[in-house]
Amino acid sequence: MSKLGTLGARLHRGEIGYDFVGKRKIWYGISILITITAILGLTVRGLNMGIEFEGGAVFTTPKTSTSVSQAETYAEDASAHDAIVQKLGNGGLRIQVAGIDTDKSDKIKEQLSKDLKVDSEKINADLVGPSWGDQIANKAWQGLAIFMVLVVIYLAIAFEWRMAVAALVALIHDITITVGIYALVGFEVTPGTVIGLLTILGYSLYDTVVVFDSLKEQTKDITKQTRWTYSEIADRSINGTLVRSINTTVVALLPVGGLLFIGGGVLGAGMLNDISLSLFVGLAAGAYSSIFIATPLVADLKEREPQMKALKKRVLAKRAAAAAKGESAEAPVTVPDYDDEDGPEDAAPAVVGPRNQPASRNRGRGRPSGKRR
Repeated sequence: MSKLGTLGARLHRGEIGYDFVGKRKIWYGISILITITAILGLTVRGLNMGIEFEGGAVFTTPKTSTSVSQAETYAEDASAHDAIVQKLGNGGLRIQVAGIDTDKSDKIKEQLSKDLKVDSEKINADLVGPSWGDQIANKAWQGLAIFMVLVVIYLAIAFEWRMAVAALVALIHDITITVGIYALVGFEVTPGTVIGLLTILGYSLYDTVVVFDSLKEQTKDITKQTRWTYSEIADRSINGTLVRSINTTVVALLPVGGLLFIGGGVLGAGMLNDISLSLFVGLAAGAYSSIFIATPLVADLKEREPQMKALKKRVLAKRAAAAAKGESAEAPVTVPDYDDEDGPEDAAPAVVGPRNQPASRNRGRGRPSGKRR
């Protein structure tokens, strides 16, 4: 078995683990810092909205020897607006100018034909009105709002309202970071960006639900035992699905990274950037929020319940009594069946790190293992 597979099996069995919930304040702080940076980028720089949202014109030229930078200068001089120019595979240019109407586009087309030394009849002009862009933006907001509402309703029914709230916070966290990165990088926001945002929400929710399902199963009848707190079992759920979440995210990021860095960067296919950047950033943020935000937040909310507070007191009291007797006071490494109040008496202790092997009951008693007198 590979090292990663062995690690995943040991995490699932609880032989090793990381205290995600116990160190949740660190991850909350990191998320808050990243979110504040994203909001500042969005406030200071704003989003570079495409013509689908602002309205404008796209001019497509035949093959020309004019460079992209020179074409940008020509387009900005002719329109008195900022222009975005991309080199096409056939040697032509795609010139995008926002905020112009039909009358002005005809004049710009004539001027471009002179500057680029091409026939004006061979320059194709596509116009997009600002009202159509407003409709697209409204539809995008409506789709996002409907998605969020359905997510909250589903999770509240399938799990509980605390998990629904935690998942909603994680989704908002992912959207904020992705939109903030768009503002900082300056990539154009197009309908493809909106599609990418809605796609990453599905990926983020998938990872979150996997952990929540494990947590729901392992915390069934949790108050009937006195060995584990809710936070400890939440840690167990995260560690048990950690390798699966990492594998899923890496496999999803590889093709998206190819689109972004090879297609958009090396090959210069700028039209791929609008959707690939949102997918890449969103997938990474979604994996992070599922592990470090959603489940620790559920544990925070659950530990505020009176029955969970009482459970924690009983657990700590039992461990203190065990420590006074010289017995192990650590939490168990596995989650047993709750057939009785205290669970199995010979359960091994849980640790963050390598598991301590319990001493054999026959060791040191002078009785050979497997033999009877």
